[in-house]
Amino acid sequence: MTTAPTDSPPLLSVIVLNWNGAACLPRCMDALVSQTFSDYEVLVLDNASTDHSADGLEERWVGVRVVRFERNLGFAAANNRGAELARGRWLVFLNNDAFPQRDWLEKLAAAASAAPQYSFFASRLVYASNPEMVQATGDVVHVSGCAWPRDNGLPITQAHLEQGEVFSACAAAAMYDRSAFLQANGFDEHFASHLEDIDLGFRLRLGGCRCLYVPEAVVAHIGSASYGVESEHTVYQVQRNLIWMYIADMPSKLFWKYLPAHIFANLVFLIYYTLRGQGKAVWRAKLDALRGLRLAIQRRRLVQANRKVALEEIDRLFDHGLVSPYLLGRRGARFRASSQSFTRQRE
Repeated sequence: MTTAPTDSPPLLSVIVLNWNGAACLPRCMDALVSQTFSDYEVLVLDNASTDHSADGLEERWVGVRVVRFERNLGFAAANNRGAELARGRWLVFLNNDAFPQRDWLEKLAAAASAAPQYSFFASRLVYASNPEMVQATGDVVHVSGCAWPRDNGLPITQAHLEQGEVFSACAAAAMYDRSAFLQANGFDEHFASHLEDIDLGFRLRLGGCRCLYVPEAVVAHIGSASYGVESEHTVYQVQRNLIWMYIADMPSKLFWKYLPAHIFANLVFLIYYTLRGQGKAVWRAKLDALRGLRLAIQRRRLVQANRKVALEEIDRLFDHGLVSPYLLGRRGARFRASSQSFTRQRE
């Protein structure tokens, strides 16, 4: 790891966002500083933690730069500040509850060198609680605007294990061309958190960038360590941002073509979360999305003005399944059952 700023910038800048990560940040940092690749720097962005998890980081892990924010900026804004401070050719984002294998950065750097036609790269994420189960092999975007991690909840043997193009990358462990990231204005700070990485991937795609899945770049991830997988906060953020992303990013002809699917998906989620006792969060999300409609439309004008790819190319990348977004709950149930079984076997 590059230990101090020099006139020659590192190839990679690894950006770790931390908020009250005392339980997981040390393991994340240990995994980072033991990488087989050496041409990189590490920036830890502390989002006004109150658990002292950022105390003493520079002394314990020599060469790590720590940026401390006076208030919690949220995922999107904080990572954008980190991108501005980074010195590397490539930006590598890593959640504080994600633990990469020792050759993670080496595999990402090799992929970028071997495939210069790609501008951002997805890792293979596995569950830290059950490394035999996949969390993500890139992201999928449906014609309705719904999005989800590909292969989520599948055993490794059934997941994609070959390198290939995907729609976008989960920013829990992903690498972006710094110039492309900045040109796309980074993560949308109005999103705060959740779907902000898929929204960024959508905008990069519209601008002509492509995403490569690198299965050899493996990271164990706890996932939603800060807010919980289906907490009120998570439901609110996802369900609000789903509408904003569709309005801003979906190109005009495809917007009208798939609007019925988008409306149907929103109705399904309103019913689903209301029935499971999270009606307040989902209804507030939809109302706030409508209140922010003017801003989303303004953002749409900028996004669509920068589109460089044909509509057919974008349409080809979508999932067109009629029921694809609504089968994820069953897979999640299967994962939880498998994970509990795995935990019992280890005890």
